[in-house]
Amino acid sequence: MTRFSAGDHVQVLALGKEGHVRIPHYIRHQTGRVTEYCGTYLNPEDLAVGNTSGRAVDLYRVAFLQRQLWPDDAIPAQDTLIIEIYDHWLRSVKETENAP
Repeated sequence: MTRFSAGDHVQVLALGKEGHVRIPHYIRHQTGRVTEYCGTYLNPEDLAVGNTSGRAVDLYRVAFLQRQLWPDDAIPAQDTLIIEIYDHWLRSVKETENAP
């Protein structure tokens, strides 16, 4: 069973990981909407350093309004960025709202 479903609102975490990760800095701390579950795969952050025995992680497509990401740019209201994000980089907006 997956943690998120299409339509769920999620926040991208800033995990402070060094080296090459698949999450651009401009997307960290941003809130988006899950559009699709993509499957379960080995974590590419582990694979990049030769760890092929790590656990599989759920992957989601998440949509962000581009105006939210780049508020100083003249971007049409409906323009979105869709990016694939692994589960460990996400938390539910509900979790965020209930955090101390």
